[in-house]
Amino acid sequence: MPFDVRRLDIYRKVPKDLTQPTYTGAFISICCCVFMLFLFLSELTGFIATEIVNELYVDDPDKDSGGKIDVSLNISLPNLNCDLVGLDIQDEMGRHEVGHSDNSMKMPLNNGYGCRFEGKFSINKVPGNFHVSTHSATAQPQNPDMTHTIHELTFGENLQDVQGAFNALGGANRLESNPLASHDYILKIVPTVYEDMGGKQRFSYQYTVANKEYVAYSHTGRIIPAIWFRYDLSPITVKYTERRQPVYRFITTICAIIGGTFTVAGIIDSCIFTASEAWKKIQLGKMS
Repeated sequence: MPFDVRRLDIYRKVPKDLTQPTYTGAFISICCCVFMLFLFLSELTGFIATEIVNELYVDDPDKDSGGKIDVSLNISLPNLNCDLVGLDIQDEMGRHEVGHSDNSMKMPLNNGYGCRFEGKFSINKVPGNFHVSTHSATAQPQNPDMTHTIHELTFGENLQDVQGAFNALGGANRLESNPLASHDYILKIVPTVYEDMGGKQRFSYQYTVANKEYVAYSHTGRIIPAIWFRYDLSPITVKYTERRQPVYRFITTICAIIGGTFTVAGIIDSCIFTASEAWKKIQLGKMS
């Protein structure tokens, strides 16, 4: 006698004549389908969307930069003439530049009474500072007004698609401060790496900031004010990685949604049907 493969069927079919449709079952079936469709679309949206995962580690991520960090500075001094404004850079490696002018631009404000300074320069990956001052001017003014607004201060590449403190000082307004005061911004720079789905990496830097305002004096009198940006680098690197949910996990979740919903709906329908049949028997018993 040949072996009948149908004996291996674990999904035995019940003849249609032996099944009984009900209004309750139809309602539960419709709700079940709508619920499964909602969960399926939610999972599909999550599967298509790109997830950004962050991690922390100790390392210098951009070893090909030559130990340099690109800086972009945009600042307005509405009460200081452009002829007096300059950028100075110094650090612990012995660098000391007064009046750095490469890749910088000055635009007059308030009919020449003020100045907007935009500059792009590089700093070494060691503690140091850069400051906006009148130190490079031919003749020092008596009372330079250092009230200012910072439009941008960023380090490294611009990562517009990532939320973070990449331009923490953007929008800082010190127009109401003491005109003769110096301003100290103490920056803690955190290296940041962004890796896209293709494995391409972009290197940027976030930073935290603390600031103070003061009028400095020495034994010869009041010290000429300046706007100081004192920085130090954190050994911790933040890495953002684009990831997408694996296909097998998506399929597993969909199977769990379909199977789980059908099972729970079947249990609910069975309980309601059993309860209704029991109630009918009780009613028939009372009538008899």
